[in-house]
Amino acid sequence: MLISKIENRTARVGVIGLGYVGLPLVIAFCKADFQVTGFDIDASKVTLLKQGKSYFKHIDATLIADCGTRFTPTDDFSRLADMDCIIICVPTPLSKYREPDMRFVFDTANTIAQYLRKGQLVVLESTTYPGTTDEDLRPILETAGLKAGKDFYLAFSPEREDPNNKDFSTSTIPKVVGGYTPGCLAAAKALYEAIVNKTVPVSSTSTAEAAKLLENIYRAVNIALVNELKMLFDRMDIDIWEVIEAAKTKPFGFQAFYPGPGLGGHCIPIDPFYLTWKAREYGFATRFIELAGEINTNMPYYVLDKIFDVLNEKGKHLMGARVLILGMAYKKDIDDQRESPSLKIIELLVLHGGIVDYNDPHVPRCKGHRNYSSIDMESQPLTEASLQNADLVLLLTDHTDYDYDYIEKHAKIIVDTRNAFASRGVRSHKIYKA
Repeated sequence: MLISKIENRTARVGVIGLGYVGLPLVIAFCKADFQVTGFDIDASKVTLLKQGKSYFKHIDATLIADCGTRFTPTDDFSRLADMDCIIICVPTPLSKYREPDMRFVFDTANTIAQYLRKGQLVVLESTTYPGTTDEDLRPILETAGLKAGKDFYLAFSPEREDPNNKDFSTSTIPKVVGGYTPGCLAAAKALYEAIVNKTVPVSSTSTAEAAKLLENIYRAVNIALVNELKMLFDRMDIDIWEVIEAAKTKPFGFQAFYPGPGLGGHCIPIDPFYLTWKAREYGFATRFIELAGEINTNMPYYVLDKIFDVLNEKGKHLMGARVLILGMAYKKDIDDQRESPSLKIIELLVLHGGIVDYNDPHVPRCKGHRNYSSIDMESQPLTEASLQNADLVLLLTDHTDYDYDYIEKHAKIIVDTRNAFASRGVRSHKIYKA
């Protein structure tokens, strides 16, 4: 019956968590002509969405307005009882001890259990360790007295969002789906086939959970490799960026990854440690993952050392120096600051006596970060005066909007962590790569 309701678009879809994952999912279901209710504990988000406004730069407000009456945002979780399909898209951060912080998932599961009824489908999309859906989420949901696979459907389908990616969207990215039972898989597969071009069914929820971790661990390890080589080649006076450009001309057996000031975003800096934590349960040490994490988390310190060296070469000290940071977002052309290496670098600069300002055309204000509560800053205008007044300009995010010729013309010293200037043909004795 549920699959039939999905196919004829009478199934009511509820999305819990209207962030970078949940909101695009809402839009995709609305485009497919479903009635969608979006749930969030943040009343300010709900208010903005009711007004047809977006709080993400890369999600245009017209996409929300186009949902029309098909979309109902709310902070009233009692309405979960009316849903046929419930999708969980809440954060899964790390604790200060680099262990999974599952509060949001488990609190959400407890809330769903209060309203769970027969025939509903519950899907977890939040990235997590293998076993979460079957071993942790299922028992919480079953406190309602219903049994997964018998009374309600349960599945895991990892999110694969990449904010502001112009080549791929929610509907064009294949969707991995794993169910608690074959019937659960069939229900979840039918739901996602209504909004994506291709589903990839796998044998279990644990397999789907592991697939998501592999995707991000693959990237984390390869980024760690080029970050380590960047530090080595710097000592050898070899340009890592030129090395990568040469290596990627090989038409097989090589994929280019690029170094940077550290990892950012909601996936790569966090997800590998979910598997590291779970592996301890099996007496297994994930040495490769841990080494990659060690290298990547050390990159802000490498940038700091580079700043020390550049200032010393100019007869200056970091103590009391004015540093203008370009870029607060974790990658170019978005406003997403989650786990941005800029946050750690600002903390280090201030700790060593630097006077720090930042400019980011996409991030007018930086505040409210879980691990950087002391940072509360506003983006400063990028002017001739602001560039000239800085003892050092530090490029951390290579936004397309920046006028690199203008910056080079007016800055005294530039430390470029993204090869942004050279890649645009801007070369100068003022520019140092880090």
